Amino acid sequence: MSTVLETPARTAGPTHPPRSWAAVFALARFEARELRMNMSFLALAVLYMIWIVWQTTQSQSDFPILQNVDRGTQMMPVLIGLAVMLNVNRAVLRSRRRDTDRHFDVLVVEPWRRTIAHVLSAVPAALFTAVCVTVQFTWAALKPGAAGHGSPAELAVGPLTVLLFGVLGALFGRLFLSVFAAPILLVLLLFTEAFVAPPSGSNWVNWLYPVVSESGSDSFPSDLLSRPAAWHALYLIGLALSVALLAVLVSGGRSTVVKVAVAGSLALTLVGVAGQSGGTPPGSTPARERASVTPEEIRKCVEHGRSSYCAFPEWTGRTTDWAAVVDRVQNLAGGRAGGERLTVDQRLDARYGLESDSTLSPSTEPGHVTVRTDWGGNRVPEFAVAVASVLVAGDEKAGSEVCDARVVTVMWLALGGDSDPISALRNVRLDDSDKGAAIVLSPTEPFSMSAEQTRIVVELLKKPRYDVAGKVKAKWTELTSPRTSMARVAEILGVPAAGKTTDGDSCDR
Repeated sequence: MSTVLETPARTAGPTHPPRSWAAVFALARFEARELRMNMSFLALAVLYMIWIVWQTTQSQSDFPILQNVDRGTQMMPVLIGLAVMLNVNRAVLRSRRRDTDRHFDVLVVEPWRRTIAHVLSAVPAALFTAVCVTVQFTWAALKPGAAGHGSPAELAVGPLTVLLFGVLGALFGRLFLSVFAAPILLVLLLFTEAFVAPPSGSNWVNWLYPVVSESGSDSFPSDLLSRPAAWHALYLIGLALSVALLAVLVSGGRSTVVKVAVAGSLALTLVGVAGQSGGTPPGSTPARERASVTPEEIRKCVEHGRSSYCAFPEWTGRTTDWAAVVDRVQNLAGGRAGGERLTVDQRLDARYGLESDSTLSPSTEPGHVTVRTDWGGNRVPEFAVAVASVLVAGDEKAGSEVCDARVVTVMWLALGGDSDPISALRNVRLDDSDKGAAIVLSPTEPFSMSAEQTRIVVELLKKPRYDVAGKVKAKWTELTSPRTSMARVAEILGVPAAGKTTDGDSCDR
């Protein structure tokens, strides 16, 4: 007879379900989907994409400077970041608003793990911003008129700003239990940015803000920017990690690993702060001085037709566009001016930093014309005015002082060959008008147009180009003489004079 031995079953004690990170990632995907479908975020995302399309299709954007384009990608993501912050904050406080906090006690995912999920839910929004930034920059870089070089660190600022605001929303949700706390803090942040922020410039406090915008009258070559972009990106990475880990810490995740990670992220943030607070690097000041005072040591000169074009290395591809304007203006001139050899010099004043708004002194060298680093839009007729004034007066200094009847010849030469000369006239005048007296802009010093000069120029621009061009070439010597009266200029060009007025006959008025 066999004996069957039965092993008594062991009594199982209380068990806990495994703490799987899969639940955290599942919650993060759910919250990211909820954020993506939120109307405020959707509206801003659509607005952002429309803005990119509009910005990159404008005519003045046909000649982008890439070291400006990368900084131009940083402001719109701030709005996306603010929407992400508010929505992440509302998601963190959802259980409190709906009185379901007590039900979480029986779930696998502890509060600090749920905080990690909320932090991760902001990552897709940051990736969406990165895609938009990449599209915006690439679109500009592929344009035939693009010049310069972009910075990956500058391009990273937009996505990092969105991520920073998203993790701030999670931290605010853990620190403040009211749903109104985040909007109030948002208003305080905006108030601080608008009214309490220190003056722009090299102040190191400016670099504590996510976006530091610096722009002036001239676009600098990329090697003269001297912005601590890489240090600033490192600072934003460290700050976003610090805020995210602090949110986990206050949610109960007080393990040694979290504490060490908080210390490491704070150290990373401080390294970024120290790196970006150094101001303008010592080697940049002499380089900026050289580019401003002796640019001929840096510029490269190329020949187009009968004229020479000297540009900074990143702008040599743009000399063809300058040459087209010079040829257009010079083809309308008469006498020796029609075949004169000109030298177009690209100039800038970089001595006072990126935010300087200085006026360049006109050149006194015969036949030399100044062109600045920006191009497209109003800069084209302004350059045409500079070319015409040199052809009429001999040099830029004399051209900027012309205020007699020769202004009519200068303005018709500059604008007569334009496809839309009346619009070009408005664009080149400070008040955007085509009537009355006004200041005319140029790459160097502006000059003035009287009401009578404006009237005659408008009448000429309405006439067929070939008709006026023949009269200008036939009477070139008389039209470019400072002794010729306004009435005589009007008579030569076939425009009725305004009675007996002497307006515009001389500079003594």
